[in-house]
Amino acid sequence: MKGLIHHIEIYVSNFEESSNFWNWFLEELGYTSYQEWESGCSWKLGDTYIVFVQTEDRFLDPPYHRCRVGLNHLAFHASSRQHVDEMTNKLKARGVKILYTDQHPFAGGENYYAVYFEDLDRIKVELVAPE
Repeated sequence: MKGLIHHIEIYVSNFEESSNFWNWFLEELGYTSYQEWESGCSWKLGDTYIVFVQTEDRFLDPPYHRCRVGLNHLAFHASSRQHVDEMTNKLKARGVKILYTDQHPFAGGENYYAVYFEDLDRIKVELVAPE
């Protein structure tokens, strides 16, 4: 367990909308609801959990951008290439913006099979198949 991520906490601009997006996605990956409170929630898989919390109004400006200092993106393991394809279709059906469509699913390289997309705050998310 040494060195594994214990948890990640992400502040979001609209907790209700973000929780709807992330709850669906994380449940699809096998996470289960872990904690809930008025302005936040968390999802757990194994010993790792991800927390989403409403950002206070005074910290909403400037908005998040992945090219600034800080988090660039989150990457999750998919079970297979077929899993990436299925999730890509589900993301599209939900109106989620898919990134790098001109290179999809090989935007990470010729042997790197993944879908890249954005959450509601434009945090880049990646779902990558095993090599």
